Amino acid sequence: MKRILSSILLLAGLAMYAQPGIIDIHPAGNPSGKIMTMEEAIYRGVGPSRSAGARWAGDDSFRYTVNGQAMSRNIVKGKVSAAVPIQTEQRAAAGAPMGPGPGTVLGAATSAFSRDGSLYIRQGGRDVAIAVSEGPGIVYGESVSRNEMGIREGYFWSDSRKKLAFYRKDESRVTLFPLLDITTRTGTLKEIRYPMNGMASEHITLGVYDLERASTVYMKVTDFDDERYLTNITWSPDDRYIFIQVVDRAQHNMHLNQYSATTGEYIRTLLTESNDAWEEPLDKLYFIKGRTDLFLYRTDNRDGYRNLYLCDTLGTIRRLTAVDADVEYVTNDGKSVYYTSAEVSPVENHLFRMDLTLPKKDVVKNAKFGKPLNLTPERGWHTISLNSSCTWFLDNYSNLNVPNVSLVRSTDGKTSEVFFEASDPLAEYASCEVDFGTVKSADGKFDNYYSLIKPLNFDPNKKYPVVVYVYGGPHTQLIRDSWLGSVSMWEMLMAQKGYLVFVMDNRGTPNRGAAFEKAINRQCGVAEMEDQMEGIKMLKSLPYVDADRIGVHGWSYGGFMTISLMTTYPETFKVGVAGGPVIDWQWYEVMYGERYMDNPQTNPEGFEKTSLINKAKNLKGKLLICQGAIDNTVVWQHSLSFVQKCIDEEVQLDYFPYPTDEHNVRGYRRIHLMDKVTDYFDLYL
Repeated sequence: MKRILSSILLLAGLAMYAQPGIIDIHPAGNPSGKIMTMEEAIYRGVGPSRSAGARWAGDDSFRYTVNGQAMSRNIVKGKVSAAVPIQTEQRAAAGAPMGPGPGTVLGAATSAFSRDGSLYIRQGGRDVAIAVSEGPGIVYGESVSRNEMGIREGYFWSDSRKKLAFYRKDESRVTLFPLLDITTRTGTLKEIRYPMNGMASEHITLGVYDLERASTVYMKVTDFDDERYLTNITWSPDDRYIFIQVVDRAQHNMHLNQYSATTGEYIRTLLTESNDAWEEPLDKLYFIKGRTDLFLYRTDNRDGYRNLYLCDTLGTIRRLTAVDADVEYVTNDGKSVYYTSAEVSPVENHLFRMDLTLPKKDVVKNAKFGKPLNLTPERGWHTISLNSSCTWFLDNYSNLNVPNVSLVRSTDGKTSEVFFEASDPLAEYASCEVDFGTVKSADGKFDNYYSLIKPLNFDPNKKYPVVVYVYGGPHTQLIRDSWLGSVSMWEMLMAQKGYLVFVMDNRGTPNRGAAFEKAINRQCGVAEMEDQMEGIKMLKSLPYVDADRIGVHGWSYGGFMTISLMTTYPETFKVGVAGGPVIDWQWYEVMYGERYMDNPQTNPEGFEKTSLINKAKNLKGKLLICQGAIDNTVVWQHSLSFVQKCIDEEVQLDYFPYPTDEHNVRGYRRIHLMDKVTDYFDLYL
């Protein structure tokens, strides 16, 4: 209650701060509390609100942890007891993910794994090779397309587990990129296959191995050319068919095709999609329980948002979730569909149930859809797990001012019981005020959500330096209405040190619909910077912001954004720290880079406009670049090329490599990295 009253008083006093767009405030707490160390913020996990870690152990029971004690609760019996180990079959019954991993035993009969480019199954205690690599660059049973478009696995069991679909990846044409291993006596070059934008890419095929016949057939995919993508592999529930969302290399066209799992023959194209910006299917097909002819399909290409559509295997399609918000499928029981949605707010996540009534004829056309029911009424970001019969679900949620709360709820909406409430994880620390609000996008069409962390012992009559933390690219939403607005503890540490810390999601980030996300098409960084500068404009309007002391920090896409902002608006940004930055999209991978930028031949103007090489001469502020020297995501060629251009232009900058790290600096070494980042702002901002 005290925290709620504090929020009300703070909101009432906003006039003196002249800060627009405020939605809510998390007040500062315990001013005499401890100051966070870097180890606590980065490595020890101080600050993030703890959940109970609840998970299903059967259809009527679940496990969770309270004060370090593992507990088991039976919903029907109302019994709580000390937990016992969950057996594999119990997890399977509870609908827990059973996706196979290398060497994972998935049952007494068979498992599958990839080793040295070949695919094996384990039967009767022995390993049987079912697809053997023909040589370097030929790989079976591993993820393809660099995990883009929803691809996470390299092989796919049928429901009966009598057949196994698998990828064959031929990357023999893909160019090699050298990475330096300094841990050997004289240094060793490790070559990886890295398909750069506009250059040769993988050739993907899909095989199906029949365990009873000990034979393999390949799906006869002929759409587009050999550098097509085969995404979101789906088995029909009866093992008879394979469904593939086939995407052309340019990622402007998609064909949803059906194939015979027995012969590999093409059956039909159920539907097609095309988009001048890009096509990015992210979901497999979700069959309606008990049906082999009806499934749910998710796309943002038909109505502007990632919605669910009811389809049949003849290609009839009808929108199920008619809402102007992105939704995500959770599960179905044949009678109801469960999905999460951003329709309450794009910074909130809620579970909805929609009932289905399916007639006997013209099912898709004549099906009746019930009114969507929000099963999670509390404000905030809800993480959901349903039991196998879809009668109960575990709900873990938080919001700006509420640490994690865990509940078990019935899907009819009638029963709800809290079994865990987290205490304030920063109670012992001097936590800082977090303002949660919006700024209009540069085109005036959208509200961009932000968090602004005020310095410790904030005085509106003083002037403070600002650190902008930015990512700004696809697939990452930084701002959510969850505990503290999802701020990181490094950001809280910087506020404790006396900085204002500003984080905002711009156009191009997810969960806001196609128009918002695709504003970056063919010119990555342009709309994003325009939006970030609207945030800067808001900050400069505040009397307590020192407009001459604004810094920016980000990693990966955020590193690209950091240098873009430093070189496009050199009069605004005094200091920047860029980690693992993309410098020129011609050096980035085919799958991600061509989706957003096309290629240098088809979009020369876009590549010229967004390349940071020719902007090096504009750098005026202090810039530090950090990168893992064996980065296999944003290869070293990016940052070293920028350094060389700065040398050519007689522009000074600072550079710090992490010789044995890849794209992210992890583990205990991350303390060193964030000390380096923090020290740079302390020295120069």
